Amino acid sequence: MSEIKPAYNVVETPDGYSAPGLFATSLDKVIGLARKNSIWPLPFATSCCGIEFMATMGAHYDLGRFGAERLSFSPRQADLLMVMGTIAKKMAPIVHQVYEQMTEPKWVIAVGACAASGGIFDTYSVLQGIDRVVPVDVYVPGCPPRPEQIIEGFLKIQDLVGNESLRRRYSPEYRELLKKYRIA
Repeated sequence: MSEIKPAYNVVETPDGYSAPGLFATSLDKVIGLARKNSIWPLPFATSCCGIEFMATMGAHYDLGRFGAERLSFSPRQADLLMVMGTIAKKMAPIVHQVYEQMTEPKWVIAVGACAASGGIFDTYSVLQGIDRVVPVDVYVPGCPPRPEQIIEGFLKIQDLVGNESLRRRYSPEYRELLKKYRIA
């Protein structure tokens, strides 16, 4: 007779001390757990990658089940910038401004070949990767990427958010990175 498996995944408890009715862990782990399961993405979508993102948010793939139910269209209320599609050089200052208006901590996903490297558009008017104007945490390849790939990129961001130290944003390396992008 086969064993019946539950329809849900059991998450392992983080490192810490436990006793009956008590569990203690580090503040980094607790804040990481809360952050990774309540990410508010801001979609900056152009072209065909935006259409694939719409499919990702639809009922069949449902990105909301990973804690991204609430899309934010205000940079001041978002912590994940999802740049999808072709970005013209005239749009680069806007992407940079949107990134600067987001509150800390903030993360960026470049979805699709065009956002990551300019894609097939090697022309004077197309930005050859958004990493020229904002720091990118995760790249999702594809032209356009399938919804499964976008979900995989989002899960990678969740891993990064959950394991990120609270002090990383104040490190000298991070400050140097921001200076490179002309971000205060």
